[in-house]
Amino acid sequence: MKITILGTAYPLRGGIAHYNALLASALGAAHTVNTVTFKRQYPAFLFPGKTQQESGETMIAPPAPQLVDSINPLNWVRVGRMIRDQRPDVLVFKYWLPFFGPCFGTIARIVRSNKHTRILCICDNVLPHEKRPFDVSFTRYAFAAVDAFIVQSSVVERDLQKLLPRALYRHVPHPVYNIFGAASDKHKARANLGIKDERIVLFFGYVRRYKGLHVLLQAMPHLLALFPVRLLVVGEFYDDEQAYREQIRTLGLEHAVTLYSDYVPNERVGEFFSAADVVVLPYLSATQSGIAQIAYNFDRPVIATNVGGLAEVVIDGRTGYVVPPEDPEALAQAIARFYREEREQEFAVQVREEKRKYTWENLVAAIQELGQSPG
Repeated sequence: MKITILGTAYPLRGGIAHYNALLASALGAAHTVNTVTFKRQYPAFLFPGKTQQESGETMIAPPAPQLVDSINPLNWVRVGRMIRDQRPDVLVFKYWLPFFGPCFGTIARIVRSNKHTRILCICDNVLPHEKRPFDVSFTRYAFAAVDAFIVQSSVVERDLQKLLPRALYRHVPHPVYNIFGAASDKHKARANLGIKDERIVLFFGYVRRYKGLHVLLQAMPHLLALFPVRLLVVGEFYDDEQAYREQIRTLGLEHAVTLYSDYVPNERVGEFFSAADVVVLPYLSATQSGIAQIAYNFDRPVIATNVGGLAEVVIDGRTGYVVPPEDPEALAQAIARFYREEREQEFAVQVREEKRKYTWENLVAAIQELGQSPG
């Protein structure tokens, strides 16, 4: 098949760019794949980070043509006509934010007017964690132009069924992010980071309220009463960084929390995961988490809250622990249990077993199936 991927890609940065690069590589083993990305993904006033450009190494993906302007309808028409005339068998786009609904929906309508191309949507979310006006209307507009969907967690599956009861879809778990290489020696990774602590807990990724870092910080005094532990908070703040720093000071955690408050280039991601004993996802809400799939790539156990699809990936008592959301004491007790019972190696073995089902081949098979024209 001839497949076009529309969405975030290098030289833009972030987890969705990584996902699309890995998807293009996996599809490219048997199909002709073309990727088209944004020349303007977000208007500057809507983007909470420091830059939308990747500063690290490309890892596997060459730069994609930057053609799409997310806020220019005339551009959507031009890009739609270009892809329409190229006549791919399948146009794939990843949907995570209704802001992109008008853009994706318009391009998809124009492309499918060639009566040949099928439109396939991979749903990170149906509706976002942080609600905004027009979420439902923008999503309905985009989804009305889609022939088939892939969902990656049960919560997204339910949301899709509620919005579009007759939608054609397949449920395929989020594959492991294997773009960052293999784990390195833990002691060497810690030495490279200048860390000498015996126990290291990692919170990784963009910091937003729904990801619950404030709950993990509230858990730290309970945990430190039982074990000396260092918390690494690694990622760019999309919330008020000073509010978190003030919370650290108020709780007296300066000696136990290290902030790396910047976007992490691809080539350094493995260093932080290799240095950690366990990864913690204290989310208040979620669908699925790419961070869990990065942790599994490095055979790291995960302690997560029981929200969205996290408990589908983190198997309680086997690959980590699952705790109630917004419960600092329960979170602290789970981390303490992890250390007290010395579960790291046992969990790592189970992670290696569990992650076998999170393959890109499963996703490719679903795209191939859904990409076939009916009849």
